[in-house]
Amino acid sequence: MERELLERLLVGSDEASVAALAALRCGGSYVVWDGTTSPEPLTLIYGRRLRHTRRRGIETVNLERAVELLGRHQQPVRLGQIRTADASWTFMLFLTQDGRTLITCTGVRRTQV
Repeated sequence: MERELLERLLVGSDEASVAALAALRCGGSYVVWDGTTSPEPLTLIYGRRLRHTRRRGIETVNLERAVELLGRHQQPVRLGQIRTADASWTFMLFLTQDGRTLITCTGVRRTQV
C-alpha cells in the first residue's frame, strides 16, 4: 500500500488515527499485510490485550473502542501496522478486506526492555 493512501485512510478524529498519522508523517515505518482474517479471533485477541494492558498499566489509545468495533464487524479484516520512528509506539490498523477503508486503529506504548 502506498504511503499517501494510508495517510488518507488515517485522516480521522479519534486519538489513535491522529497519532498514527503523525507517526507516519514523521518517518515511522509501516506495513499492510496481504490477506485477511476473520474479525472474531481479532476481537478475542485484542480483548485479551485490553485486559493485559490495563492490569500492567501500559498506555494505549483507542484499544477499548477497537475491540468494540471489531466485535461488530462482519467481514474479513486486513491488518496493518505503523511504528513510530523512535519505536516508542506501535499502531495496529484494521482495514476492510479491499484495504480502502479504515475500520479502526489502536496504539500501544512500547515498554522499554
